Amino acid sequence: MPPRSLASLAHALGAISDLDGALIALGECLADLDRGAVCAFVHYDARRDMLRERLSPVGGQIARSSIETTLDHLPEPLRSKVTVGAQFVDVTDKSADYARLFGFATPLDGGVLALRGLRIEGSLAAVLALYEPRKIFGTRTTDRLAPAIALFDLAFGRLAERDAREEAVRTLEDVTQRVHGEYVRRLGALESELRVVRDTPRDTSVLDVATSIALQADAARASEEARRAIRRAELTDQQLTAAVGQLEQAHIELHRRSEALRQRTRTLYLVDRVLSLDATTRDARTLVDGLLALVGDDMQAQRCSLMLRSPDPEYLYLAAARGIAPHIIEGMRIRIGEGVAGRVAAAREPLLVQDVREAAQHPLLRDQFFTTGSFISFPLVYHDELVGVLNLTNRAQRGVYTDEDVERVRLLGLVISLVASRNALAERLLQVMRVN
Repeated sequence: MPPRSLASLAHALGAISDLDGALIALGECLADLDRGAVCAFVHYDARRDMLRERLSPVGGQIARSSIETTLDHLPEPLRSKVTVGAQFVDVTDKSADYARLFGFATPLDGGVLALRGLRIEGSLAAVLALYEPRKIFGTRTTDRLAPAIALFDLAFGRLAERDAREEAVRTLEDVTQRVHGEYVRRLGALESELRVVRDTPRDTSVLDVATSIALQADAARASEEARRAIRRAELTDQQLTAAVGQLEQAHIELHRRSEALRQRTRTLYLVDRVLSLDATTRDARTLVDGLLALVGDDMQAQRCSLMLRSPDPEYLYLAAARGIAPHIIEGMRIRIGEGVAGRVAAAREPLLVQDVREAAQHPLLRDQFFTTGSFISFPLVYHDELVGVLNLTNRAQRGVYTDEDVERVRLLGLVISLVASRNALAERLLQVMRVN
């Protein structure tokens, strides 16, 4: 997928306000990849255990239809995988039969139907069905569409959370208005009764003891009902305050997830950029600098370096660096097992340091190349072969690296390892350095 298509899809999914817009954007992306493929979004009603409504992007519009069927028609192994979600599951040899079950009206002989469950808060919320013509050669459309589906899944979760929050606000407002109205009505009725009692002339000389006791009981009962009504109003106010607090927490969580979506979108864009660079150039120096820029920009590292394994298997050498001291030159070697990068390479396990005091006392950090209190050193491994080590330090704005950053570097490290291994960058870059 060209960088423009993935970036524009991420922007569109971040700007849309409803599910129809998200499906239209996904349909346009699918059309760019494979005009013979079609997709459909099917709502799942968990209370009824039914697939009830089918939405399909057609020519910039959404076609809606009701299917009213269940997942029980699918074989148990297939149904279980669809319910788990996270990836497409092929229907294989019975694609044509099950395609009609999901509302595809066009002849599907010779094609492949794939299903993927979409989950909200751990429960199945919808099923995404994709039909593509069967190919003898080339990459499957489901594989090529995987980044776009991941973005759509995140956008679908964001829209579902927003709809649930708005529904909770409407329900809370209705209950509050109903309780307040009942309180006002009962209070007005009590006030009217009290006025009638006060305004009615009475001859106290004819009141007997029983009548006096009855009037006192009525007054006490009215006072008690008024007290209970006031108490209910206070409880309603407390519930409203608690609900507002929960809505604020939901807003904070939504902001956190939106920020995570933005970071994932940026990571996917940078990965796509490097793969495009790999496809357009064979220059070893350009590729190495591009790989370092990929991870350095994404992780906001003011100082970073990429070390590759030298032809001598006992050593790493500095292939590219940014922001390091002037006396550290490219091509210098470090023995595997010595220093931070060497020990990370030997252990093949990432190292994360967050605290300055921890950094000062850590046994691996007695190394002249590491002077900051928060950094990541990550081993690059491809097909169980050590490719090199990636070092990130001095995060912008005095930021601290976290475990989530290590997982992001894991994805970027796979891309770097793939490109470096496929292009034999370690050997080719050394030749360039010798010539220069």
